[in-house]
Amino acid sequence: MTGRALDRARYDRATAHLDAPCAIVDLEAFDANAEDLRRRAGGKPIRVASKSVRCRALLERVLAREGFAGIMSYTLAESLWLARSGFDDVLLAYPSTDRAGYAELAGDPKLAAAVTVMVDDPAQLRLIDDARQGGRETVRVCLELDTSLRLLGGRVRVGARRSPLHSPAQVAELARAVQRRPGFRLVGVMAYEAQIAGVGDALAGRPLRSRAIRLMQAVAKKEIAQRRAEVVRAVRAVAPDLEFVNGGGTGSVQHTAAEAAVTEIAAGSGLYVPRLFDDYTSFRGRPAALFAQPVVRRPGVGVVTVLGGGYPASGAAGRDRLPVPYLPEGLRYDPQEGAGEVQTPLLGSPADDLLLGDKVWFRHAKAGELCERFDALHLVSGDEVTATVPTYRGEGRTFL
Repeated sequence: MTGRALDRARYDRATAHLDAPCAIVDLEAFDANAEDLRRRAGGKPIRVASKSVRCRALLERVLAREGFAGIMSYTLAESLWLARSGFDDVLLAYPSTDRAGYAELAGDPKLAAAVTVMVDDPAQLRLIDDARQGGRETVRVCLELDTSLRLLGGRVRVGARRSPLHSPAQVAELARAVQRRPGFRLVGVMAYEAQIAGVGDALAGRPLRSRAIRLMQAVAKKEIAQRRAEVVRAVRAVAPDLEFVNGGGTGSVQHTAAEAAVTEIAAGSGLYVPRLFDDYTSFRGRPAALFAQPVVRRPGVGVVTVLGGGYPASGAAGRDRLPVPYLPEGLRYDPQEGAGEVQTPLLGSPADDLLLGDKVWFRHAKAGELCERFDALHLVSGDEVTATVPTYRGEGRTFL
């Protein structure tokens, strides 16, 4: 049997008592992926991106490991909830306009000490002050640097559209605005190089595009390393007590960790290793998070139909945003139907060996978004479910 066939047998045995749909996390794969991230980080601590995990029990599990420290959250409401749950170092990775959340943050010393908010515009400082409702706690602030690669005098832009702060002078100017404003303390700088960390460079069947991506990323790595160092020097001249400089992502851990200016790495998706990470040459992980859909119909030779499965990932719409049938090997979507809202036909010779009620295992295109579809994750060790833990959704928390 192949390794994937052995995994399928394990997962089927472990979940024989469970009806599908259901979702699992293979703990051996999860822990192996965590160790690979730690190795690639080269001794720098990894801040765990909660949006890619969305399960408190698994956040606690990975943060108990050597080499992991702190959470990178995605909404202010989530940040406050995590801080109240006992996580004492939460960096909000995106600006927020949650006025009620800011009032809660500014009025509670425990929350104010645990949560750092993201700012890339002086107007955000004014919004926070307007939302305080009398709260006097000092708000910890991190500035985000735009890491996009700009070519041909800025006429060509490669990378995510995030912060408006691109140059060292722009970041230093906002740093001075934070330092001058009472009630705020500048503690960090963050820079997420999406064009490196979030873009696969080995696209199946597209060798020319893959080569072009690798060439772009080689240029981008050199450019951002130089500019990030200049930004950090400029900010430290304003705020010498800067606590951290955060960079990276699962796809660029070792490259970002090599920069002297960076003090910590962000990563999260690499714990689950969703389908989009099959297109990277920089690392190889083990798929750890999967979901199963039951066979409910056998329409004909070489075809089965499973319940649901239409769980597309965020981003520009395309085939790469769909989950992939993973186990048994050899199944594929019907191109006329794709992944359906209520039912999904699957084609391929393995369909003829599947019976009604059998499980077909899928991998989601992205990581934590899977948890928005399931209340619980069944944790598999060997061929047993050793625990069942709630996702954010299972705890009644949907932050977006």
